[in-house]
Amino acid sequence: MTNHRQSEQIEEGLSRRGLVQALAVGAAASSFATPSMAQQSSILAEATAADYVRDPTHWGSPEVAALFPGFKHLDMRTKGAVIRVRHGGSGPPLMLLHGNSQNHATWFGVAARLAQRYHVVLADLRGYGDSSLPEPGANHINYSAPVLASDMFEVMDSLGHQRFFLAGHDRGARVSHRMCLDHPDRIMKVCILDVLPSYHSWTNLSMRSALASWHWQFLAQPEPFPDTLISAVPAEWFLKSRGYDRQLPKIVFDDYIRCFTKKTILGACRHYRANATIDFQTDTTEKDRLMATPLLVLWGTRGAPPTQEFPTVWRRFASNLVDAQPLPTGHAVQVEAPDGVYDHFVKFFTA
Repeated sequence: MTNHRQSEQIEEGLSRRGLVQALAVGAAASSFATPSMAQQSSILAEATAADYVRDPTHWGSPEVAALFPGFKHLDMRTKGAVIRVRHGGSGPPLMLLHGNSQNHATWFGVAARLAQRYHVVLADLRGYGDSSLPEPGANHINYSAPVLASDMFEVMDSLGHQRFFLAGHDRGARVSHRMCLDHPDRIMKVCILDVLPSYHSWTNLSMRSALASWHWQFLAQPEPFPDTLISAVPAEWFLKSRGYDRQLPKIVFDDYIRCFTKKTILGACRHYRANATIDFQTDTTEKDRLMATPLLVLWGTRGAPPTQEFPTVWRRFASNLVDAQPLPTGHAVQVEAPDGVYDHFVKFFTA
């Protein structure tokens, strides 16, 4: 099925009756265990069906909520941030993390189906989506991968999950890599979507790779240069220039626009500044440390015949590469090939 056809079917299916039914399901109690009172204290707010109509700027639209039927929609406090979370389903816990210029809505094509098998947890990384924008701290430490990882562990703690499955795309994949290094006992299996390890990417730059990853160098420039330039154009124009409008159904693209603000532009820049400074220092020190978590790697071939680059590189950084599979997509694998991603997830996380 083509991406365009998928978008049309999603939007055609969102009738008013469907919206009401989906939101009603979302208000019902989930079938997994309720966190303790101590865990519940981290929950600052929870959306109701009325909130999507009353305050769509904060909570998003009812149409987007309908893509995640049965999911609760929360603001949760961690030690250093307020994290927007959407979670639902029952079964083993599975956390999904998004990438740059995105938010957790990027998982719209797979989350509801996965929730029939897993307790799916979607979170906006700090600085992205509807999560808060803490101050960067010395040497951008508050946007370093270990701190971002800590946010996600706290979210899962609050939901009552000591151990869980994990998948991350783009920036979320780099956080997932760090989570497996910092607390390998907590991650049962991990899937990395369409990234190579940061240390490899920085230390193997060529003219071709530098042009393809120009935003790494641009966003990492000192504040306020890149964020000022990006903020000078409308959010819709910038996101269309990255091709999101061709990949996404309109309701999800509109949610990307809603979340693409001065706050999230600055948040993205802080992520990339940390990646080029404090994270690179850590990665350099630990470049020979192998991730032991069972690993699945998925990547997009971008219209070219698949090569062995992804599995070859990841074997230098991971001791337990279980499988590596190319998909006929661009970078946004989970958006462009949701059926393939779903099938690989179920096979890997069930085995």
